[in-house]
Order: sequence, then C-alpha cells, then structure tokens
Amino acid sequence: MLRMPSCLLKLTRVVLSHKPCALFILIFVFVSFAYIKLYWGIEEDPKSHGPTYSLSAEIGCAHYVPSPLDTAGGPSPSTGNVFFVETSEQTSPSYLFSCSVESAARSHPTSRVVVLMKGLAKGNASLPKHWAFSLLSCFPNVEIQPLDLTELFSGTPLKRWYLWPLRHWEPHFFPVLSDACRIVLMWKFGGIYLDTDFIVLKNLQNLTNALGIQDDNELNGAFLSFKAKHKFMELCMQDFVQNYNGWVWGHQGPGLLTRVFKKWCSLETIKSMSCRGVSALAREVVYPIPWQNWKKLFEAVTALELQELLKSAYAVHIWNKLSHETKLEIPSQALLAQLYSQFCPATYAKMKQD
Repeated sequence: MLRMPSCLLKLTRVVLSHKPCALFILIFVFVSFAYIKLYWGIEEDPKSHGPTYSLSAEIGCAHYVPSPLDTAGGPSPSTGNVFFVETSEQTSPSYLFSCSVESAARSHPTSRVVVLMKGLAKGNASLPKHWAFSLLSCFPNVEIQPLDLTELFSGTPLKRWYLWPLRHWEPHFFPVLSDACRIVLMWKFGGIYLDTDFIVLKNLQNLTNALGIQDDNELNGAFLSFKAKHKFMELCMQDFVQNYNGWVWGHQGPGLLTRVFKKWCSLETIKSMSCRGVSALAREVVYPIPWQNWKKLFEAVTALELQELLKSAYAVHIWNKLSHETKLEIPSQALLAQLYSQFCPATYAKMKQD
C-alpha cells in the first residue's frame, strides 16, 4: 500500500487543526495562481492560438507549387522588401501565416519577402521541421530569418524603451512590440510591412509612402509602405517614445499612426487623401472587410460577389485577433476559403489534405 509523503501528511494535520486559516491560505494561493495564468494568457500573441501542424518530411515543391514563379530570363532587379514579423516565440506557423507569406511571394516575384521570427535561435543552420517552412522554402524570394530585437532597435529612439527590464510585464507587450518593429523596419530599410493575417491580391509596390484607413476615425498599421529614412516614420518613432502608454490597447499602433498623420496633414478627422507625400488609402484598398464585419469572411459568396467586393482591393486583412477561433470549412464557398484557393493555392492544398 502506498504511503502518503511525510510533508503532505504534516500539511494535512495543519489544515485539519487550523481549518479557517488554512482555508484562507488555500483560497489565496488558488486565486494568485489563477491571476498569473490569466495575465500570461492576455500577454500571449493571439496569432498563436490557431491550429498548427508539424510535418517531419519535406514537402515536394513540384506538388505544392503547381505553377513555377515568373522568373524567366534570370533574376530581375529587386523592387524592395516585403516584411513579416513574428514577435512571439511561435515557430509553428498557422495556415493563415503560410497563406499571407505565400500570397505576398506570388504577388511580388521580384521582391525579397523577409519573414522575421523571434522564436528562431540565431545561428541555427536549419529551420524547425514544420510543413509551412518546407512549403515556403519552395519560393525562391522568401527568406525566413531570426528576429534580433536588440540589433533592430539599435540606433533608434526605441532602443532605451526596449531595454527597460520591466517592459515585458505590460499587458499588451507582444502587440506593442510588433508596433515598434514595423515602424523601425520602415524607417531603417523601407519597403512594405504586412501583418501575418493579410492575404495579398495584387502587387503593392506602387503604393509608396502609404498606409490604410480602417474606419472613419482611425488608420491602421497592418499595412505600411514607406521609403527608408522617411520623415513620417521618424516622427512615428518619436511619438512612440514621447507619448508612450503600453497599457491602452492600440495606443502605440493605430492610435499612434492616427495622431502623427493628423499632425502631418493638419487634420481634425481622418479622410482618404495625400498630403506632403504621404497617402492615407481608402478603406477598400487594404481593409475591404471592416473589422466590425469580420464574420463576412466565413459567409458564402458567389464569384460575382467576390469580384465586386475585391475590385478595388490590393489585399484583405483577416482580423485574426477576432476571427482565429472561427472554424473555416474547406472546401466551401466561404469568402475566406475562396481567397485561400485563389491567392495561396499551395497552402490551400495542404489545408484540404489535412
């Protein structure tokens, strides 16, 4: 017969002899534990909650990339980088992550599509064994690299902000960190930044020094396109530090871009316009599905409806923070399923297989 460990036996005797006090202690410990779990649950990147699948075998490129990229005549001159950033430790990309990168690679065959991931150990010669890395490796213009945050923020006003030791305790640390990365990338290197929940429909290179309006009152930084060292991005970095508030959702992201653009253009309200060389794109260009109407992504649409909806769109934001727990039927006539099918067919084939 198993005997109870002596430490547990002593604890049991204490509990029985001091019931009210012991009960209070147990409740306190339980509540503290629950709070800690809740805090870290809030701090987790919402993009990491979706289903992920590991695959030990390499994916055959000929099977998953049915038509070769347009690279005839040798490599073309680069037309700028397209950046994606993963600021959590996540190294198991979701279907949507894979689709975002694939659709960007297909739409920008002469551009470097750079995926920066914090979870990749610097100096590691190989990527983790995962179907998405195998699939994306089929595209010659996709580069998956470790994200070195200390190096990225060096030489910018955000260096001291990032190095503050208690920064990671803030409740919205991962989204704020992502907000910081994108404006520094645009200022240092220029090019295009996209969140990993975008599906790209067309080449974005002609949208220069631009960002998108998400609704009547606010801009959004899920898409950014700027030349390196642009003054607008410099002002964004300054505002990030001077008006910092990591405890209010969106203050360092859409709120920051909206504040800076209003000052830049001397505006009271946001509207689609171009001033002093920076364009605020109409909502239908990169946010054709408003965040308030994200459920439409999972509703069936006809081919004609899809064409009409997307006639002015260059990309579609999927609003993964809101939609990631909604099940998508594959195959189906749902708007999102049709976007997968047309603009990231290799990822879509893997989804159907699974």
